[in-house]
Order: sequence, then C-alpha cells, then structure tokens
Amino acid sequence: MTQEDVSSPDLDTLVRDRIRSLRLARGWTLDSLARRCDMSASTLSRIETGGRRVALDQLVPIARALDITLDQLVEPIGDEDVVIRPEAHTSGDGDSITWLLSRDRAEAGVVVAKMRLHQPTTWPEPRVHPGHEWFTVLSGSVRLTLGERIIYVETGEAAEFSTMIPHAFVAHGGTADILTIFDREGERAHLPR
Repeated sequence: MTQEDVSSPDLDTLVRDRIRSLRLARGWTLDSLARRCDMSASTLSRIETGGRRVALDQLVPIARALDITLDQLVEPIGDEDVVIRPEAHTSGDGDSITWLLSRDRAEAGVVVAKMRLHQPTTWPEPRVHPGHEWFTVLSGSVRLTLGERIIYVETGEAAEFSTMIPHAFVAHGGTADILTIFDREGERAHLPR
C-alpha cells in the first residue's frame, strides 16, 4: 500500500474528527488508541489535530483498532435527504393504517412503523410466526391477546414478546396509535407489501 494522503481537505478534517470522536466515545486516551494501532501517541495526536497529513497506510490500523471499516472511517457526509416521508397503507380489513418509518424495510434486520389501530368488529385470530415483536402505545389503549391471556397496554406503556406465542393486537375502546419494531418475520406477518 502506498503512502498516499487523503486528498480532500474536507475529507481530511472529517476523518480527523471521526478518529478523535470515536476514540473519545470509547473512553480511550491517545496512548490507548496508539497502542491498539501500533503507532506513537504523538503521531496520532498530530493526525487528530491536523499537524500531520493522514496517510492511507495509517488509516487501516486506526480503523481496525476502532473496530470499524475503512469505508466507514472515510465515508463522506452525504447530502441525501434524512427525512422519511412515510405513506399511509391501510390493511385489507381496514382495521389499521401503517406508516413505515424505516427507509429500507427490514434490510437492517428490523423495520420501524407507526400504526393506527381501530377497534375491530370481530376479534382477529391469534397467529404465530418466528421472531420477536415490540410496541409502545402512543395514544389510546391496545388489547393484546398473547396465548390464553388478554393484556391491555395503555398510553405510555410498551409490550415485548416472542411471536411464537399465538398473538394479536387491536385497539380497545376506539383508536390507538402505536410505534412498533418488527423483525423480518414480523414484518411479513403484519405489514403490507
């Protein structure tokens, strides 16, 4: 590997700031990080403060010591839109409306959604599927059927359970808004495609 410098001054500053921030977030001194990446503390200090240009052959051991990839260390700040503008999806039975709050559905292993639940005319049949679910009630009351139990989850409360237990949840006494986190299996079972 050559001793190329990180070329862009903006990228150079970004990398320096990331190195320092990640080191401090881990509670490490300059000496501690220097030992982990096999360089002197004075060299690392000059890299962090801008007294020395950051060379690619130094970034690899620094990234490894910080337990991140080189790509993560040098990734430029994107100008993509960070605001998610969810679209409402109504369930087939009309008992719920879902807004997906995760950009890439369960790509990271989970999907976050806001759901507005309506009290159904008939109670849904409890279902099972692999995985785990979690929700918190933002407003209203939710009737959670979990196996043989009926549990009422009120505003400000949360529920977390294995989805291998037969389960169903609906609004109780009107409308309820929940924030929920599903794993991939929960997404398949509960959310519109």
